[in-house]
Amino acid sequence: MSNALHTSRRVQLLSRTSSLAASLAKILVLGPLNALAVWAALILLGEQLYWLLALLVVGCGIIDYIFLSHRAYPWRYLVPGLFFMVVMVVYPICYTVVVAFTNFGTGHLLSKVQAIEHYTSRYTLREDLPEYSAAIFRSSAGKFAILLKEVAGASGMAGPGNEPGGNGEPSNQPDSKSSDKPGSGWLLALDGRITPLESAEVEVADEDGDSVPDRISGYEPVSKLAVFKYLADLQKLEFHLGGYVLKMRSPDRFATYSARFRYDRELDALVDTEHETVYYARDGNFVADSGRALDTGYRTAIGWRNFRSLARNPQISGPFFRVFVWTFTWAALSVLTTFALGLFLAVLLNDDKLKFRKFYRVVLILPYALPAFISALIWRGLFNTEVGFINSILKATIGVGVPWLQDPFWAKAALILVNLWLGFPYMMLVCLGALQSIPHELYEASVVDGASGWQQFWRVTLPLLLVSVTPLLIASFAFNFNNFSVVYLVTKGRPAIPGAQTPAGATDILITYTYRLAFESAAGTDYGLASAVTILIFLIVGTLSWINFRFTGALEEVRENA
Repeated sequence: MSNALHTSRRVQLLSRTSSLAASLAKILVLGPLNALAVWAALILLGEQLYWLLALLVVGCGIIDYIFLSHRAYPWRYLVPGLFFMVVMVVYPICYTVVVAFTNFGTGHLLSKVQAIEHYTSRYTLREDLPEYSAAIFRSSAGKFAILLKEVAGASGMAGPGNEPGGNGEPSNQPDSKSSDKPGSGWLLALDGRITPLESAEVEVADEDGDSVPDRISGYEPVSKLAVFKYLADLQKLEFHLGGYVLKMRSPDRFATYSARFRYDRELDALVDTEHETVYYARDGNFVADSGRALDTGYRTAIGWRNFRSLARNPQISGPFFRVFVWTFTWAALSVLTTFALGLFLAVLLNDDKLKFRKFYRVVLILPYALPAFISALIWRGLFNTEVGFINSILKATIGVGVPWLQDPFWAKAALILVNLWLGFPYMMLVCLGALQSIPHELYEASVVDGASGWQQFWRVTLPLLLVSVTPLLIASFAFNFNNFSVVYLVTKGRPAIPGAQTPAGATDILITYTYRLAFESAAGTDYGLASAVTILIFLIVGTLSWINFRFTGALEEVRENA
């Protein structure tokens, strides 16, 4: 009885210890996670990204509920996988679809608010307004205070708001202020504002008695040489004065600037204050009535325009159609050539009478063992028209070389040869394995029936081989359909297609064409059009995968096991 009681207490103690350890683990995991979520939420709130904030709150709430509630215990094993699937698969797909219906690209990278800020922050130097000499002071916290005084004779007009208590409008009277007071005629630039020194709230002193302030309480003077140390920070300072802005023009001078553009909310337009031209916000650009547009536009939804361009714009649809056709041709030729050579070698190596079979297998598997990108770069060097090894042999034997990377036909032939070198070992291994599964009795029966070697191959070997190899051939077709590395590393999609508005080349496949649209366009990036092409690639590859599933019966097996 005593032993049983002791055992019961021990079990209870272990249970409490285990429960305490589980609670501690939850605190250690969920505590930092929620703290990080609060930090991110404050940033999203400040950036006014409310939909991301909502997703963050809902996601953290779901995670907390799953790990704190006993009812949701089974979901604890699914949440990590679902999280990474959403982050790495679902979100990129959704984002790509959204971008495909926008004009996102060079000239349209900013939001509308950012584009307006970009233009309204531009300033024009006003030569008709004066410059100011500057005495710079700096606090221990890195804050700057600047004393300004109009440079005599620098302009025929006095500085805006130069007089104490002035209304900020330019005056046509020259600066005649002179006094024995330290602050007479001086302005204090502090915290983005400019005030006459007489009304400044900081203590200013003239210790030398030369009517030039040389000390500000809480600030240390910055020597002319030390100004260069802080030049980057000083050039960012802007001080508003009567509708104008004072900015540093040289280490000891500040000049008067005026805003080049202002935004009119009623017209939804930017007004060029220098030429009085109105640029209306239209379809992602700021366009004047004359048709002239500003360089920087903004992101906006454009509907199906990218897809219509692929179908209707001859300068886009023509090259795109050539790339589209070549992509299928490239994938088909890659599968056929690698399968043919791999099958041929597999039949030879499957012959028991062949000597040194193991040695041949090791040698023939080497191209598959080397990294593909290294082999592709080596082949690019071999195919070099001027100094490549292949052309050196051709010139030595037949007296002429081949423009492997300059002519569209030969560039395509070079790609097929490179991919044949990289792909035949895989097909050889697949076919060797499939040949082992064919019963030897079938060959014996065919010999009794009088079948020749070719008849055995076409009537026995190939049909039975295709039963097990065809799904792999479909998968190989899908792989080569998106075989970016070989195409880009060997030819980079070149040579270019003449007259193409987009960066399309004769050897481009859809995936390299998409990459060059996004990052190599002569007119800049075009993420919207690239995303539209990506969606087409996704649909094509998805269709191929569906065909593969139907052919192999994988979906039916899953349904039967469900």
